[in-house]
Amino acid sequence: MNLNDLPQATLIPAEFEQCLARQRAAYLADPVPSHAQRVADLRALAQLLKDNRDALVAAINRDYGSRSSFETLFTEYFVVLDGIRDAIRHLKGWMKPVKRHADPMMFPLARNRVIPQPLGVVGVIVPWNFPLNLSFAPLTAIFAAGNRAMVKMSENSAHLARLLVELAPKYFPADKLAFFEDGGGRGPAFSALPFDHLMFTGSGQTGRAVMANAARNLTPVTLELGGKSPAIVGPDFPIETAAERLIWLKMLNAGQICTNVDYLFLPEGSEQAFATHAKRLIGERYPDLNGPDYTSIIDQRSFDRLVDTLEDARAKGATVIDLAPGQRPDPGRRKFPPHLLLGVTDDMIVMQREIFGPLLPVKTYRSADEVIAYVNGRDRPLAIYPFTHDRALQDLYITRVMSGGVSVNEGLMHVGQHDLPFGGVGASGMGHYHGREGFVTFSKMRPVFYQAPFSSMQMLFQPPYGALANKLLKLLIWLKG
Repeated sequence: MNLNDLPQATLIPAEFEQCLARQRAAYLADPVPSHAQRVADLRALAQLLKDNRDALVAAINRDYGSRSSFETLFTEYFVVLDGIRDAIRHLKGWMKPVKRHADPMMFPLARNRVIPQPLGVVGVIVPWNFPLNLSFAPLTAIFAAGNRAMVKMSENSAHLARLLVELAPKYFPADKLAFFEDGGGRGPAFSALPFDHLMFTGSGQTGRAVMANAARNLTPVTLELGGKSPAIVGPDFPIETAAERLIWLKMLNAGQICTNVDYLFLPEGSEQAFATHAKRLIGERYPDLNGPDYTSIIDQRSFDRLVDTLEDARAKGATVIDLAPGQRPDPGRRKFPPHLLLGVTDDMIVMQREIFGPLLPVKTYRSADEVIAYVNGRDRPLAIYPFTHDRALQDLYITRVMSGGVSVNEGLMHVGQHDLPFGGVGASGMGHYHGREGFVTFSKMRPVFYQAPFSSMQMLFQPPYGALANKLLKLLIWLKG
């Protein structure tokens, strides 16, 4: 599809078109970068981070209003650097052609290979919640696979976006990597570009629009979305330990994580014990929510949405437990106190939408079948978190409940494993990246057949098909039957 054929509403900025043209020309001039070049690109990516660590952390903090610097360094900076190092270590093996079986009966001495080759120019649309991680982790896989990249940041990451636009040319030519700010309807225009692959991380609603735009060009997409990921505490698992692990996860980045626990299943009768432990943990870990360790809600619209969600649950009969008594929501700082919501029902907003904040709805259950039926009756989640030491129960949830990923007896940790693919399923996304799977996603795994010095097909199956050819075909069919 020609860019000129797009609807008038989708006006493509000249800087997008020009950058894509430069990157595609550079790709065509050097379509398969060497191992050494790819390693150099990955090291340059790491060097950009190392040289500008404090500036990057400060920019993210300004975008949030108040973002825990420890959480930025731990969940974004460190994780990305570690992922780059892991990719460099394994890249040579990933790049090797893979032998595949050739049927010796029909193709004696022939060879099959799958050869990973770069796709070309990859577009990346980055959300605001982990803007460093969710731009540089895809870039790690994109550069490992030998591609070039255009990256559009979120409108809520304006300070970081401007910094990256300024920094990137010091480490990469524009025909290898370019960052762009958002705003002014640039998102739809970016997703309408005829990339060789497009990666989007964000909401399901926006993901549908991105996929529709990409479909105009038949651009393949990787969609990392979200949804309502449940945690399930088994009857054998200590409630105090479950509270320690789940409260840590729910408070990380003030709950603004696509793989956060969005609702919790507890064995019937254990909810008050969980609430007691949760309140104690918040008091110990966050004596002052206005301190530097607790992150702000990203913007006023999101803060107001959480206020409305909490009040909707209260009005519809939920028991609201304030886990930080006396610390009220602060619209000025956008610090939102954590709450448990007991007795939630499906007509409440909190059970209908992804929360993206420090509210934790709790449902109780009597049997594992109840949990399985409830989760399977809704969109497939990005993750599930079963807490149980019973191997049979672990396997039951893993087997019967489909999700993007699983962490057992912990939350979130599967996302940080470089040798595990990360991705959703159904409404929570499509495609994978991280580690080898990221390399594969951004490569064309190209099948190549090498004929032997002689061709049995040409010798035996040339028309007109006589008696010999028909007898041989019947023999082959019989042997394969």
